[in-house]
Amino acid sequence: MADQRLKFNDIYLATEPYVRSVGQVRIGESGIGWKAAEGETEALEGLSIPGLTLPGGVLALQRAEMRRLQWQRMARGYGLRIYMKSGTVHRLDGFAAEDYETLQDAAKRLLHGLALETRDISTKGWNWGRPDFEGTTMTFRVDNRPMFDLPMGCVSNTNLANKNEVSIEFQPPRGRVLKRKAAPDELVEIRFYVPGTAASAAAADKRAGSEDDGENEGNDDDEGVSAASALYDTIKERADLGQVSGDSIVQFSEILCLTPRGRYSIDMFSSFLRLRGKTYDYKIPYDNVQRLFLVSKPDELHRMVVVGLNPPIRQGQTRYPYLVMQFVHDEEAAVDLNFDADPAARRFEGRLRAHYDEPLFRIVANVLRGVTDKRLVEGGAFRSYHGSQGVKASLKANEGTLYPLDKGLLFAPKPALYIPHTDIASIVFSRVESTATNKMRTFDLKLNMHGSQDYQFVSINREEHASIEAYLTEHGIKMLSELSEAAPVSYKGMDVDSDDDAGAAGVQALGLGSDESSEDEDYVADSDPDVPEEFDENYVSPDDDDKQ
Repeated sequence: MADQRLKFNDIYLATEPYVRSVGQVRIGESGIGWKAAEGETEALEGLSIPGLTLPGGVLALQRAEMRRLQWQRMARGYGLRIYMKSGTVHRLDGFAAEDYETLQDAAKRLLHGLALETRDISTKGWNWGRPDFEGTTMTFRVDNRPMFDLPMGCVSNTNLANKNEVSIEFQPPRGRVLKRKAAPDELVEIRFYVPGTAASAAAADKRAGSEDDGENEGNDDDEGVSAASALYDTIKERADLGQVSGDSIVQFSEILCLTPRGRYSIDMFSSFLRLRGKTYDYKIPYDNVQRLFLVSKPDELHRMVVVGLNPPIRQGQTRYPYLVMQFVHDEEAAVDLNFDADPAARRFEGRLRAHYDEPLFRIVANVLRGVTDKRLVEGGAFRSYHGSQGVKASLKANEGTLYPLDKGLLFAPKPALYIPHTDIASIVFSRVESTATNKMRTFDLKLNMHGSQDYQFVSINREEHASIEAYLTEHGIKMLSELSEAAPVSYKGMDVDSDDDAGAAGVQALGLGSDESSEDEDYVADSDPDVPEEFDENYVSPDDDDKQ
């Protein structure tokens, strides 16, 4: 029997935003398949697309799992949208216009009568319309035609910016990290103005029951909610940002965060943690956690847990690459972990205990270390003049603490910053020397970096100079003084006790005495007499005589 499968070359898999990988599409009786071309699988690394297997780069979509097929105009030719029963929408771009009839015939013949619909895109350019949800995708419709789609799987946060405004923030591009020049332009945030009210689901059910009973209470307005709140709740549900009870491994309530500022409840699941505040909610995959620190504040009353994130979380245009939590040193807690909440959480049993009874900061730090499998860096051997783990300093206008650690310098809480020793070219001490005219109580540290911007920490207590210098010497970091960076100046021949000839020679050595004292040949005495009108109150201008 002849092979009835259809093949299309140079087709792009565009299911994941910002990721374009070219390959071949095959359509057969079992379903639709896509295979990445040679050298194209690199762009797919790190992605989690349902049906995609790596490292082979093969996407297999079974006919029994398909629900709809749509043909639409795309930026790159034409595209095929495949709606799955699970709610996932796959996109294949790069078809030619003449491929439509071939695909339409193949859908009926090979995919057991699955119809190929045509999706007309709205090009009116209006900025008002109606949001519509299908599966995990929100479609913005203008005049009953789709204008653009927002995959809910790419939403990192949503909040009510005000009474009638809903803000949606999106995750950075996933997959292989591109160089800055090759990185795509990305949609960071979008806001919808949603006026009016919308009936809640409970109110709709109540009205339906009242109609069945022949009742009409006439107070539907009391049951309505704002349309913005209804859209906000729907986005949270579809993007899996809402509160999930009973599924978390452990929950910590009302944790004080210094960056971003506020109190958040922390829910830890098998593959991500969720921060839930009054205004903002964040979903942070454990793979995004790059570093963990546990340090003590100079007052010895508080501890800080610093979590390095890549990509960072956002609040509008502000990015937070570090999550800084503060705990009272003496706060004790007893916590039980629920490994039965998710079968996938069983992989943590070797790294986590079922019960913790110790200071809260230690519990949070140990649990984070267990779920992320990252090394927890604590304060090193450095001790300040007063015996603390860090020294008070300021970075630009922000006061904080500089912690000299075993392999780098950490500044916290705001803006949190970690600088590895390997990135430091040299460190310059400024305003260290104390003289009769300079009795400053603080000094500055300037960090000259390898190939990146330099940092300057100011207002460090002068008493800390010796301990910091010993720390830098121990770790082999090059140190410079402020004078050693400046160009040398020679004062040869400028001894104040020398005679006039020697003094003149010194001045000439600096290039200040090259001209001998002599009369100006162009100058003629009394050649520029005093201006009469400046000193003679009875002076009459010739112009005045002419007027008269």
